[in-house]
Formats: sequence, structure tokens, C-alpha cells
Amino acid sequence: MTATASTMIATSLETTGLTQWIIGNIVPLLLLTVAILMLWLGGGQGDNAGVMRRVGGVLIALGVIGLAVTGAGVSIGEWIAGLFATSPG
Repeated sequence: MTATASTMIATSLETTGLTQWIIGNIVPLLLLTVAILMLWLGGGQGDNAGVMRRVGGVLIALGVIGLAVTGAGVSIGEWIAGLFATSPG
């Protein structure tokens, strides 16, 4: 009976719920914190160019997070590899 219970617990563990919770809660909270800090630190001093440079970095980071979450990186990699592949004929 103990082996069956431990086997059921081991097979029912998965990280799908945790991943969705992090994507739904932690990522937006971190983005909000970064946005407020950037506006507070750079915008208050009139350093608009510095703020925009930081926003560009944040957009690149969001793109990387989006690729990691959706799994689209594989398709993009295959497309880039297809650009360099030689076609027969």
C-alpha cells in the first residue's frame, strides 16, 4: 500500500501549475516594479534618453521571456537554419 501511494504521488507531480502561476503573477509584478523604478530614477531627473535605453533593454528581455515561454525559439531557429541551407538543384 505504501509503494502504491508513493507511486501515485510521484506520478502526479508536475510543474504546469507552477509555471502558469509564475507567468501570470510574478512576471507582471516584476515588469511593474521595473517600470516604476525606471520612471522614478530616470524620468524625475529629466534623463529621458537614459530611460528609453533602459526601455529598449526591457523590451529585448520581454522578447526573450516570450520565446522561452511559448517555445517559438525552435521555429525561429529552424527558419534561420533554412536561410543558410542549400537547396538541391
